[in-house]
Amino acid sequence: MTWILLIAAIASEVAATLSLKASQTTPAFYAVVVLGYLAAFTLIALVLKRGMGLGIAYGIWAASGVALTAVLSSIIFGEAFTPLMGIGIVLIMAGVVLVETGSPSHTATATEKA
Repeated sequence: MTWILLIAAIASEVAATLSLKASQTTPAFYAVVVLGYLAAFTLIALVLKRGMGLGIAYGIWAASGVALTAVLSSIIFGEAFTPLMGIGIVLIMAGVVLVETGSPSHTATATEKA
């Protein structure tokens, strides 16, 4: 359930961010911006309350948000998506994996097996 909440937080944040761009031409999207960010922060708080570490939750949330927003803004708004941007997204995702694998729960598990 924690992962489902995190995915919902990511989706809410991405929807709010994309709506922020859309609100420049259609002000009604400001409602989606407010509701999306409110939902995203509420959901991420629930994820943390369920015991996921802040570094892990925030890293996944932020990295996924950046990647999805860049790809979707390219598709929806026709914004540029360059190979260099793709490399940056891969590096962000690699950083999140390193943070996750270096977290105490993973380190403790590896130490206990040794």
